[in-house]
Amino acid sequence: MSYVFLDESGEFKKRDQNEYFVIGAFTIGNPRKTQKQFRSWQHSHFPKKMRYQSEIKFADILIDEKLRINTLRFFAELDIRIRYTYLLRDNIPQEYRDKNKIKSGYLYTHIISETLQAFTPIHDREFRVFCDNRHLKGITKAKFKEDLTASLLPKLPKGVLLQIETVDSTTNENIQIADWIAGSIAKYYNKKPLGEELYTVLKNNILSGEELFKDYWFNKQKTQPNG
Repeated sequence: MSYVFLDESGEFKKRDQNEYFVIGAFTIGNPRKTQKQFRSWQHSHFPKKMRYQSEIKFADILIDEKLRINTLRFFAELDIRIRYTYLLRDNIPQEYRDKNKIKSGYLYTHIISETLQAFTPIHDREFRVFCDNRHLKGITKAKFKEDLTASLLPKLPKGVLLQIETVDSTTNENIQIADWIAGSIAKYYNKKPLGEELYTVLKNNILSGEELFKDYWFNKQKTQPNG
């Protein structure tokens, strides 16, 4: 049985100071085990005021550099297998733009689809996917699941049980781990302090990382007829 948990770091809008948007995802054989281990680490290593919070966000300002690195190192030792995708915001294609606005719901769905396809082929009889409960502008949650199912089923063995769920990160420790993964990788690509160190911690757990829409506008310009 395959369990995949994923979360994002960044925004599509220009008001976000970071140039890169990242989806971090990992698969694990026993999600209950990682949940318990996460809470045990939180209760024993985090400041008292954070030890019983329902959610520990990677970007929380109360977490110092040493604790951030040690927590990520602890996650890396849980035998998580990471795949991620990322994109330069300036490379978002025309089909996901409407004048000055981004069709964020459809773009997000496409990115999640690309990320999940990186986990195929699989040999398990069940493929269960859990995403953070993000607001999808312009697309319903039912359509989100329908589109992901349509993109994944052709790549899965016949008869595989496919489950796609959006869950509240405050009640799911594994989504919070995915948040830490995405946040760490985003720091690396956005060349933020500690980015190199965090990426190095995760490096041996990373199975793949793919840039989406790379050089999209550059290549589009090359194919335009001379005017």
